[in-house]
Amino acid sequence: MNKLYTFSAIYYNRSVTVNAGGKKAGDRMTEKEMLKVSVEEFSRVQKYMLLIQDKDSAAYREIRDRYIELKIILTASGINLTELDKIKE
Repeated sequence: MNKLYTFSAIYYNRSVTVNAGGKKAGDRMTEKEMLKVSVEEFSRVQKYMLLIQDKDSAAYREIRDRYIELKIILTASGINLTELDKIKE
């Protein structure tokens, strides 16, 4: 079984080997891999939102915009966010 070590290498378009199966940066990710990356990022974004005290700050507004983008992408992809969405905006 091939284990993926860094999706971020593909996501940020770095040229490194990504998994034991020889997949290189620039290779297209499967839909399943894209959804995994999006779910992980969605969770990370929510964690950052919960850490920011000042909800009126520029940092919070930026991260909230990404939260909304990811929520739209995941919902449109058929992912049920009921369990994942801690912010519920």
